[in-house]
Amino acid sequence: MSLKERISEDIKTAMKAKDKIRLETVRGIKKLILEKETEIRPMGRDSLNPEEELGILTQLAKQRRDSIDQYQKADRPELAEKEAQELVILEEYLPRQLPEAEVRAIIEAIIAQVGASSPKDMGKVMGPAMAQLKGQADGKVVQAIVKDCLG
Repeated sequence: MSLKERISEDIKTAMKAKDKIRLETVRGIKKLILEKETEIRPMGRDSLNPEEELGILTQLAKQRRDSIDQYQKADRPELAEKEAQELVILEEYLPRQLPEAEVRAIIEAIIAQVGASSPKDMGKVMGPAMAQLKGQADGKVVQAIVKDCLG
């Protein structure tokens, strides 16, 4: 079952259950998928590939994390809570996030592979690290671990 089909089924389930937060979140995902599919139609494609779907989900999750942070700084806990609930729903569609120890091990292997030795080499490490960890680790976590390992 593709992500689009799964989302359609989840919309029906949320409507039957009268789960407003889930319904809004899942409809938002579907809206973005449909928009992206409209963009790629002139290229002769009808649907997104799994990597593009993952990109949409990752983008939405990142937006929620940023919103939570902003709402907490603005002392708006009710809005931060709503965003947190939406993030939990989005994470159901994302691949499992790797624990920090596994991310660190992968980054250390990449550092050894590219021969990075100082904070100046951060760019050499971040590109391959983000490519390898796409969807499995947050970019801020990866960046912090790379800084720690090279610093």
